[in-house]
Amino acid sequence: MYKALDHFDFDHRLMYVRNIFIFSLLFLIAGLVYFQLVKADEYVELASRNRLRMIRLPSPRGNIYDASGVPLAVNVRTFEIRAYPMDIRRDEDYESTAGLFARHGIPMTSADLKERLEKQYVAPYRAISVIGNLTLAQVSDLVMDDEFSRRLFPSPVWRRIYPAEALAAHVVGHVGEITQKELEDQRDLYYQAGDIIGKNGVESMYEEQLRGTVGEQVVEVDSRGRRLRNVNYNDPQKGADLRLTLDLAAQREALRLMEGKKGVIVAMDVNDGSVKVLMSVPTFDPNPLTWGISARAWSALNDDPDKPMMNRATGGVYPPGSVFKVVTAAALLMEKTVDARTDVFCPGYFRVGTPARTFRCWRRSGHGRETIRSALRDSCDVFFYQNGVKLGIDKLIEWGHDFGVGEPTGVDITGEVSGTIAGRDWKRRNLKESWYQGDTVNYAIGQGYLLMTPLQLVRVYAAFANGGKLVVPRFNSAKKPEWKDVKVSKANMDIIRQGIRDAAANGTARAASGFGAEVAGKTGTAQNSHGEDHAWFVGYAPAANPKYVVAALVEGGGSGGSVAGPLVGRMLSYLLEHDK
Repeated sequence: MYKALDHFDFDHRLMYVRNIFIFSLLFLIAGLVYFQLVKADEYVELASRNRLRMIRLPSPRGNIYDASGVPLAVNVRTFEIRAYPMDIRRDEDYESTAGLFARHGIPMTSADLKERLEKQYVAPYRAISVIGNLTLAQVSDLVMDDEFSRRLFPSPVWRRIYPAEALAAHVVGHVGEITQKELEDQRDLYYQAGDIIGKNGVESMYEEQLRGTVGEQVVEVDSRGRRLRNVNYNDPQKGADLRLTLDLAAQREALRLMEGKKGVIVAMDVNDGSVKVLMSVPTFDPNPLTWGISARAWSALNDDPDKPMMNRATGGVYPPGSVFKVVTAAALLMEKTVDARTDVFCPGYFRVGTPARTFRCWRRSGHGRETIRSALRDSCDVFFYQNGVKLGIDKLIEWGHDFGVGEPTGVDITGEVSGTIAGRDWKRRNLKESWYQGDTVNYAIGQGYLLMTPLQLVRVYAAFANGGKLVVPRFNSAKKPEWKDVKVSKANMDIIRQGIRDAAANGTARAASGFGAEVAGKTGTAQNSHGEDHAWFVGYAPAANPKYVVAALVEGGGSGGSVAGPLVGRMLSYLLEHDK
């Protein structure tokens, strides 16, 4: 009996050992299959990474030209020193590399070097830029140094320059090194730390077109990371060029006209929306921002009270003042609040509300009897006060929307703001107050809570000039023109056009005439809570067959007629003569 039990126990143990052996063998076979077949590509790649290095080759950006082919943004060849993170990540490497640069007059501390590595690090086999913006002479000087490490290698790169400097800065914009936030916001995998990207203007708007396609060089290295041979090379592809509608010669004329002033001149083709001039003053030179600017200089530029980096044409909002009266006139005529024969007596003031509040006309003695056409000619406030209240704020806002008030124009540069169209809901939501008739009175003449950009007003007047097309302003000459119909009848359009034509011929806008072009336009003197009134003028020419519309705003300029009017007259005359 005992022998039978011992034999059973031995067989049981033998079976147990056999099962363990079989299981272990199956496990080894499964592991072999997994590593040799399933993970084969990954481990081949890891092995390759130990002997292969990939160098990213940035592409030259497309050039930007003005309407005549004058270069506004081009590329120049510079050099940078690159290295692999795994080769220079020790403290002694930082110190020796920084010392090498210092001996050759290139400011770079070990802390700066470490920060650059950490910022650009993606993988140990991806080369980073140690220092850039070097000339050929600087690179040659470094390479000839006996202590120039083989772990460092020079690489040619393209850098952006702006030959027009400050003349087209707000339109063209500038490029700069991509930030961490911009990297996180990118939806594709095109960019990596250290890349150059458009920051504003058309450089940013047309980034995908201008940036081109990066290239890549694959090299084989030895166990110490020293280059042995080139394995593969893909050329970077230059970005597509961009030709703008902007006229650099007209830009220069606009800058000359704005000398000593602060504000903006904008000129646009009334039919297709091509922007010929956008001169925001003061301006700035974008070249230092592209090549690297000190923290002190950057702070001074941002803290400048004159805000030279702000594009006043698209990013500045102002009360439009009396130049808005054309929108009010269109609303009054289309809603049949008035017609061509309706007249109003202007005693120089208008009272409304309980208790009564008095609103003055700009001419304290009054204009007498005024029709809508003569009210536009004389810029009679009382005519628009009285009929604006009859029309009501809701209809006025409705027609304001039709003319693009309170919305972006859709221009193809970055940084455009919407302005403020205001109204009952806006006031209740933002100020926790009801809307009063006095608010409507102010609104009817472009004051109060109403705020617009100069480009929005250019667009409004272009619609009257071309017979009712609200065009989308554009800088890309290859972009197809776009517009929508403002749905103002031809008869009513003609009344308003004749009124602002009279204004330039013998009314408040006559200061814009006498420069060789027959102008139709409107003055505006807008209240400024920070000082002297802003001076406005918006007009187009030739009045009988309009080609261009121009807006001029002079911050704190006072009288729109005497200050802004001549700027528009001269600019229109220049553009028409320039076309010849």
